[in-house]
Amino acid sequence: VQLQASGGGLVQAGDSLRLSCAASGRTFSGYVMGWFRQAPGKEREFVAGIKWSGGYTYYADSVKGRFTISRDNAKNTVYLQMNSLKPEDTAVYYCATKRAIATYYPRLMKEYDYWGQGTLVTVSS
Repeated sequence: VQLQASGGGLVQAGDSLRLSCAASGRTFSGYVMGWFRQAPGKEREFVAGIKWSGGYTYYADSVKGRFTISRDNAKNTVYLQMNSLKPEDTAVYYCATKRAIATYYPRLMKEYDYWGQGTLVTVSS
Protein backbone atom coordinates (compact mmCIF):
# COMPACT_ATOMS: atom_id res chain seq x y z
CA VAL A 1 0.00 0.00 0.00
CA GLN A 2 1.25 3.44 -0.91
CA LEU A 3 -0.25 6.77 0.08
CA GLN A 4 0.75 10.06 -1.49
CA ALA A 5 -0.45 13.24 0.20
CA SER A 6 -0.39 16.60 -1.57
CA GLY A 7 -2.00 20.02 -1.62
CA GLY A 8 -0.40 21.76 1.31
CA GLY A 9 0.73 25.36 1.18
CA LEU A 10 0.77 28.78 2.78
CA VAL A 11 -2.58 30.51 3.18
CA GLN A 12 -4.08 33.28 5.25
CA ALA A 13 -6.55 32.87 8.08
CA GLY A 14 -10.04 32.39 6.71
CA ASP A 15 -8.83 30.87 3.44
CA SER A 16 -9.55 27.39 2.14
CA LEU A 17 -7.30 24.58 1.00
CA ARG A 18 -7.88 21.07 -0.30
CA LEU A 19 -5.54 18.22 0.46
CA SER A 20 -5.42 15.02 -1.57
CA CYS A 21 -4.26 11.54 -0.70
CA ALA A 22 -3.76 9.16 -3.62
CA ALA A 23 -3.82 5.52 -2.58
CA SER A 24 -2.43 2.55 -4.51
CA GLY A 25 -1.34 -1.02 -4.09
CA ARG A 26 -4.65 -2.77 -3.48
CA THR A 27 -8.39 -2.30 -3.56
CA PHE A 28 -9.58 -0.42 -0.53
CA SER A 29 -13.05 -1.78 -0.03
CA GLY A 30 -13.38 -2.45 3.68
CA TYR A 31 -10.69 0.07 4.57
CA VAL A 32 -10.86 3.38 6.38
CA MET A 33 -8.80 6.42 5.44
CA GLY A 34 -7.80 8.95 8.05
CA TRP A 35 -6.22 12.36 8.07
CA PHE A 36 -3.97 13.32 10.95
CA ARG A 37 -1.91 16.41 11.66
CA GLN A 38 1.12 17.26 13.71
CA ALA A 39 1.92 20.79 14.76
CA PRO A 40 5.45 21.75 15.88
CA GLY A 41 6.15 20.42 19.33
CA LYS A 42 2.86 18.56 19.54
CA GLU A 43 1.71 14.99 19.14
CA ARG A 44 0.08 13.82 15.96
CA GLU A 45 -3.68 14.08 16.25
CA PHE A 46 -6.66 12.71 14.42
CA VAL A 47 -8.50 15.11 12.11
CA ALA A 48 -11.03 13.16 10.04
CA GLY A 49 -11.83 9.69 8.76
CA ILE A 50 -13.88 8.12 6.00
CA LYS A 51 -14.90 4.59 5.16
CA TRP A 52 -14.01 3.61 1.61
CA SER A 53 -17.20 1.56 1.45
CA GLY A 54 -20.27 3.64 2.12
CA GLY A 55 -18.41 6.91 2.58
CA TYR A 56 -19.26 7.30 6.26
CA THR A 57 -17.30 10.16 7.80
CA TYR A 58 -16.23 11.25 11.27
CA TYR A 59 -14.28 14.24 12.57
CA ALA A 60 -12.35 15.66 15.46
CA ASP A 61 -14.35 18.28 17.32
CA SER A 62 -11.76 20.93 16.51
CA VAL A 63 -12.48 20.75 12.77
CA LYS A 64 -16.13 19.73 12.67
CA GLY A 65 -18.10 22.14 10.52
CA ARG A 66 -14.98 23.54 8.83
CA PHE A 67 -13.31 20.47 7.28
CA THR A 68 -14.90 17.92 4.98
CA ILE A 69 -13.42 14.57 4.08
CA SER A 70 -14.52 12.85 0.89
CA ARG A 71 -13.34 10.16 -1.50
CA ASP A 72 -13.31 9.39 -5.18
CA ASN A 73 -13.36 5.63 -5.49
CA ALA A 74 -12.59 5.70 -9.21
CA LYS A 75 -9.39 7.63 -8.55
CA ASN A 76 -8.56 5.90 -5.24
CA THR A 77 -8.16 9.35 -3.79
CA VAL A 78 -9.34 10.90 -0.54
CA TYR A 79 -9.68 14.63 -0.08
CA LEU A 80 -9.71 16.95 2.90
CA GLN A 81 -11.44 20.22 2.15
CA MET A 82 -10.41 22.75 4.77
CA ASN A 83 -12.40 25.96 5.06
CA SER A 84 -12.18 28.89 7.45
CA LEU A 85 -8.60 28.00 8.25
CA LYS A 86 -7.08 29.25 11.47
CA PRO A 87 -3.45 29.73 12.50
CA GLU A 88 -3.88 26.80 14.90
CA ASP A 89 -4.55 24.55 11.91
CA THR A 90 -0.89 24.98 10.95
CA ALA A 91 0.66 21.51 10.88
CA VAL A 92 2.02 18.75 8.74
CA TYR A 93 -0.96 16.74 7.54
CA TYR A 94 -0.73 12.99 7.02
CA CYS A 95 -3.07 10.44 5.50
CA ALA A 96 -3.23 6.89 6.76
CA THR A 97 -5.27 3.77 6.17
CA LYS A 98 -6.17 0.43 7.67
CA ARG A 99 -8.65 -2.34 7.19
CA ALA A 100 -11.65 -1.71 9.40
CA ILE A 101 -14.97 -3.42 10.02
CA ALA A 102 -18.11 -1.41 9.48
CA THR A 103 -18.56 -0.45 13.13
CA TYR A 104 -14.94 0.52 13.73
CA TYR A 105 -13.93 4.17 13.49
CA PRO A 106 -10.25 4.41 14.41
CA ARG A 107 -8.91 7.71 15.77
CA LEU A 108 -5.53 6.77 17.20
CA MET A 109 -2.22 6.74 15.36
CA LYS A 110 -1.42 3.24 16.53
CA GLU A 111 -4.59 1.91 14.98
CA TYR A 112 -3.45 2.72 11.44
CA ASP A 113 -1.17 0.46 9.42
CA TYR A 114 -0.10 2.51 6.42
CA TRP A 115 0.99 6.12 6.28
CA GLY A 116 1.77 8.63 3.58
CA GLN A 117 4.37 11.33 3.77
CA GLY A 118 3.15 14.60 5.19
CA THR A 119 2.15 17.79 3.46
CA LEU A 120 2.71 21.09 5.23
CA VAL A 121 -0.14 23.51 5.79
CA THR A 122 0.77 26.94 7.13
CA VAL A 123 -1.95 29.41 8.05
CA SER A 124 -0.82 32.96 8.67
CA SER A 125 -2.79 35.38 10.82
